[in-house]
Amino acid sequence: MGPLNGYTVIELAGIGPAPMGGMMLADMGAEVIRIERASAADPKLFERVSGRGKKSVVLNLKDPVGVETLLRMVENADVLIDPYRPGVCEKLGIGPEVCMQRNPKLVFARMTGWGQEGPLANAAGHDINYIAITGALYAMGREGEKPVPPLNLVGDMGGGGMLLVNGVLAALLEAGNSGQGQVIDAAMVDGAAQLMWMFHGFETIGGWDASSRGTNLLDGGAHFYDTYECADGEYIAIGSIEPQFYALLKEVAGLSEEEFGDQNNKEKWPAMKEKIAAVFMGKTQAQWCELMEGTDICFAPVLNFKDAPSHPANKARDVYIEVDGVTQPAPAPRFSRTPSEVGHGVHGLGEDTDKVLGAMGFGAQEIADLKDSGAIG
Repeated sequence: MGPLNGYTVIELAGIGPAPMGGMMLADMGAEVIRIERASAADPKLFERVSGRGKKSVVLNLKDPVGVETLLRMVENADVLIDPYRPGVCEKLGIGPEVCMQRNPKLVFARMTGWGQEGPLANAAGHDINYIAITGALYAMGREGEKPVPPLNLVGDMGGGGMLLVNGVLAALLEAGNSGQGQVIDAAMVDGAAQLMWMFHGFETIGGWDASSRGTNLLDGGAHFYDTYECADGEYIAIGSIEPQFYALLKEVAGLSEEEFGDQNNKEKWPAMKEKIAAVFMGKTQAQWCELMEGTDICFAPVLNFKDAPSHPANKARDVYIEVDGVTQPAPAPRFSRTPSEVGHGVHGLGEDTDKVLGAMGFGAQEIADLKDSGAIG
């Protein structure tokens, strides 16, 4: 049983960060009930990973009876995850005020891109937009080239889903003490800004040039912190920042002190990068792994996400698991006494409607009537 065993989370169906947050809470043992539309795609086809461990209930939230059904469910819940734009839940009649009248201890967690207020609050957006206005996107890419989107990891997932989980856990702790719930405003723009904290600090001490990319310590500007192509067309990643790690890199790669001795002279970085790139082209990825992997060089082969589960370190730690034939990341973080686990694979659309409502006090005839009215499915 995970650390959140006994907690109930209602997740209004959305995409991206909110489903990720619900997945993490389910992995930690919470009962996560995903509220779907009857016209939604089957989660078994669409939510092959983030739907794991969740129950699927179909409600018609445009029907007053469907709304009342949800509000009765809220009375039995600890958390509601709202993935909609600001004001949508209020228009549906399931906003925070209404829900918390039914359950004063409810944590109402709102996940948006731009936040609940401000000039962009009601505008559409995606990860690339949220990281653009926080300086994160500007900082990523090669010198003299355009910014490169880091998939949707920084805004949606790190700045969104994980921020949402962080807020939910904190609010649940506080509610346990006060007996009162509260509204969480988790915005991806806020989360992306928080992820840039280190570079704000670097800039104040002259350790980062915010007006450039591909010229700084951690953006590929340094010859000792970058990726390099090998003789077989594969790549390796080097992160030898500390002097003792850099010294070991020079020793194992055969880099001369004359050419590579002045590690932190930024004026020499471009020339040293060309020379070290030529060195790494002299061996295959596997050969460099044999020489460097497991040492203090700070080395790793660059793997695609299909190959990553086969790496010996990932296998030894069980970083990946297989659920219903789908290889996916294992639950994290890890708990010594109440380990997280994937309770089950993805359930089909509305598969749990009858069971969930029955467990929440709805009678068999009542459930049948709700089906006949179209309020549930």
